[in-house]
Parts: sequence; structure tokens; C-alpha cells
Amino acid sequence: MTALPKILPVNELKNTASIMKTCQESDVPIVITKNGYGEAVIMSVKLYEEMFAKAQAAALVNESLDEIEKGAAARDGDEFFDSMRAKYGKM
Repeated sequence: MTALPKILPVNELKNTASIMKTCQESDVPIVITKNGYGEAVIMSVKLYEEMFAKAQAAALVNESLDEIEKGAAARDGDEFFDSMRAKYGKM
């Protein structure tokens, strides 16, 4: 189960040291609100990179599924990785 984001009002941004510490210690984004509505999201670079990598992986999987749906031949995973190792070296 994914944890819910933390929510902070915009006036909390005055305490930047505390916000940065919260970002580094948190494994969820921090939503900044103004007048009760979400306005921005702050997160650690580590969390951003993890989320970005997951989004890229999902996009590649979806692209591959679309190709297969359009008639491209599916490849055996072991064969694919063997061909990549042969072409680019040890992975």
C-alpha cells in the first residue's frame, strides 16, 4: 500500500531547513497547499528519481505492448538479454 503524501500549508515554507529535513526523511511527496487547495509538490531528489524511473519503465512496457498488439513478434527475455550482452558487453 502506498503512503499518502504529507500536506503542509504554504506558510510553513518559511522554515526551509525543516522542510528540507522532512523531504530527506520522507518516502512520499509533500503537497503544499494555499487556501486549502494543492499548489505545489516538493520531494527529495532520491524520491523524484525513483518515481521518474518507474514512469519510464511503465512507458517502455506500454510501448512494447503496443508494438506486440500491432504485430511485432514477442521475444524471449533470455534471448533478448543475451543479444544485449553480446552487443554491449556484460550488464
